[in-house]
Amino acid sequence: MSAAVTSASAEGASRVSPARRAGKFADRWLMPVYVFLALFYLALPILVMIAFSFNDPPGRFNFVWGEFSLAAWGNPFGRPGLEGAITTSLLVATVATLIATILGTLIALSLSRYNFGGRSGVSLFIFIPMATPEIVLGASLLTLFVGTASEPLKTITGGALFPLGVQTILIAHIMFNISFVVVTVRARMQGFPRHLEEAAMDLGANPWTTFWKVTFPLILPGVLAGALLAFSLSIDDFIITNFTSGTATTFPIWVWASIKNNLPPQVHVIGTMVFVGAVGIVVLGTLWERRSERRDRRIAAQEAAREVARLEAAQLSPAD
Repeated sequence: MSAAVTSASAEGASRVSPARRAGKFADRWLMPVYVFLALFYLALPILVMIAFSFNDPPGRFNFVWGEFSLAAWGNPFGRPGLEGAITTSLLVATVATLIATILGTLIALSLSRYNFGGRSGVSLFIFIPMATPEIVLGASLLTLFVGTASEPLKTITGGALFPLGVQTILIAHIMFNISFVVVTVRARMQGFPRHLEEAAMDLGANPWTTFWKVTFPLILPGVLAGALLAFSLSIDDFIITNFTSGTATTFPIWVWASIKNNLPPQVHVIGTMVFVGAVGIVVLGTLWERRSERRDRRIAAQEAAREVARLEAAQLSPAD
């Protein structure tokens, strides 16, 4: 009987369906190859940019490989106006990110925690800049800024919005960055453990202390993610910036203006620097978050061990 069962089992194992064999083959080989090709496709433009930052082009355009050279890296701002454009882009991106992150975080906390009149309308207006084409936003902002050149808006604004310049770029970038920060932080607030705040207040902490000691550390990863997203969107924005810049020049506008005559390898060098910096910040943030998680687990394990030791000591102590 056992021999018959063993024979039937072996025969069943040998008759694995072709579909099942194909599925195992796909899981083992096709999926890893597909993921690798997809990632390679996404990274290919970045790899080309990095490679051509070491190029010495034979002409004015860095489109054809000439020979390996470190000249562009030795003088990354060696083009007229490039250093000023980079400075303007970094200034606008930094200030816009800081203001948009603060405002976006406060708005996200309000929308996630409180029910107030017009809450649905605020949520709708938050998504409008994200859903509106950039060319429409740029044209609308240009109309708004130019409209302040006439009275009485000129007196009300003090002439700060016209003529166009760095200040109008900054206002535009803050406007569209707030939406992305709100969405990112609000996603982090989903499932927020409110009982931790209640426990802190039960132990005597005031609302201000509770926010900085309990709430803010828990939402900090979402705040940092929103800030990184806002900085990335701001530093490489071209369409809205082109409408609202006036005579000011940012790095994307400088590239657009110079590409008509030449494309120096310095453009690829700056792009590589920005990419490496962004990746470095993400890596450092990930390492910091993992370190914090390990520290929290270690503290929790120590607290559990002390609690177990206390209970064991209480059980071993003689009753009164």
